[in-house]
Amino acid sequence: MKVLRNIGTMAFVIGLFTAVFVGIPWHVVVADDPVIPWWLQMAVFCLLGGILLVLATLAIEQWTRKVSFQEPLATETDRTVLLLNSDVLPSREITEILGLVQGHTVFAIWLGKDLSAIVRLILGGELTEYTEMMGSARSTATERMKAKAAELEADAVINVRYMTTSVVGTAAELLVYGTAVKLS
Repeated sequence: MKVLRNIGTMAFVIGLFTAVFVGIPWHVVVADDPVIPWWLQMAVFCLLGGILLVLATLAIEQWTRKVSFQEPLATETDRTVLLLNSDVLPSREITEILGLVQGHTVFAIWLGKDLSAIVRLILGGELTEYTEMMGSARSTATERMKAKAAELEADAVINVRYMTTSVVGTAAELLVYGTAVKLS
């Protein structure tokens, strides 16, 4: 899928730059000629075809991701890793510090939900589209951190912290990190 998406992106960029930086100057110079040359037609087809290919691959990826999320793959080790936002465990002693573990993701919502959130921003109320997006991002990042801790055979992750930053537009980066430890 990534290869098709990259091909679509390249076709879009080539079509866009050809249409804007070559097609517009050509039209200004030869404004009285009603016939559009084949290379400009190809640039427009590349532009539109590239957008269509990128959108199609993203839709397929999201559909397959939804199908895989519907059937969670809980492993034995994922269920035994404790997550704590403190460094003290009542009645348990830390026997070994395994090191820093982290989970990371960047999430965005599709344009339709983004527009709906903008309307809600004007009218007031909770921006549920962004709440759902950040909840999904937190779950994904936390599961990735737990998987790293399980690889280290950790019993717990202590001092768990979440950090969020804006990447571009309405895309948000979420990082979760903590210290993987073994318990007595």
